[in-house]
Amino acid sequence: MNKKKLSNINKLKLNIKEELNNVAYSIQHFSKDNLKTFDNLIKESKSKINKKKIIFCGNGGSASHAQHLACELVVRYKNNRKAINAISLTTDTSNITAIGNDYNFNYIFSRQLEAIGEKGDICIFLTTSGESKNILEAAKIAKKKMISCYSFSGKGGGKLKKIIKNNIIINSNITSTIQSSHLILGHIYCKELEKFIIKK
Repeated sequence: MNKKKLSNINKLKLNIKEELNNVAYSIQHFSKDNLKTFDNLIKESKSKINKKKIIFCGNGGSASHAQHLACELVVRYKNNRKAINAISLTTDTSNITAIGNDYNFNYIFSRQLEAIGEKGDICIFLTTSGESKNILEAAKIAKKKMISCYSFSGKGGGKLKKIIKNNIIINSNITSTIQSSHLILGHIYCKELEKFIIKK
């Protein structure tokens, strides 16, 4: 292997190490408040499993995570078991485009929550900044409908933390680190619910 190829491989190794270190740091410096909120989310979800819906929403990469996590619950995470009632508000292109076109992009999630959200449901907002207007509007509607609200966020939590009280805020300002941390937490969440429903 020539020196140029070796140099490229070493650069890749350093890039991988840097990304992993950033995520490890953010998880290792998880605050006690974050741990308590995450524990409460898991406990509440178990108590309401298949009695109420678990709703996810987010923008961009967080939209992908929203549908990813909903899919893990509906289908399976690791084991075959009963389906868990979960949905992502990021997947219905007809609703999203109609709301965005006829009303405003700021209401693509809140309008859907108006239609399908019910008292006692759980809504998990995935956002790296806590500043997206469509997330903020959805949080307002969720509170009005007495939907239990949680967020996975970062960068200090943004305006969202002033609207809802249950915020899990990643200690980072790096978008990719926040998103990777959210996915790890999301997988732990799915794992805990799956273990619970198998034992039930």
